[in-house]
Amino acid sequence: MPGEEIKILLVDDEQHFADTLAARLEMRGFKARAAYSGSEALAAIAFRPDVAVLDLRMPGMDGLEVLRELKKSNPEIQVIMLTGHAGALEERAAYEAGAQCVLRKPLNMTELLDSIRMAHQAKETKG
Repeated sequence: MPGEEIKILLVDDEQHFADTLAARLEMRGFKARAAYSGSEALAAIAFRPDVAVLDLRMPGMDGLEVLRELKKSNPEIQVIMLTGHAGALEERAAYEAGAQCVLRKPLNMTELLDSIRMAHQAKETKG
């Protein structure tokens, strides 16, 4: 299966959403782990994910802060940002901080899978 070697860290304060998405990715052959806050995401870096899928707006440490911290400790990680309500300025900030792409909620699963594969390919090309 195409996703077998790709490790994904999902970060969203909506626990049910993160768990459901992790399960759906696992069913497709990916290795997925969910975190429900920015601090949990940074602690989960020991999982050594290839791709992180981050919610942009979370209480406490938001997705942009998590993105910046992940890139400091793990520059090769590829990051996909998710948002339900970001404006152009927030999206631009995400790209400037190193996001591979920004996807809108409600999430289109095919679009997410394609984005994960492209992000992983970009990581492999850089590495």
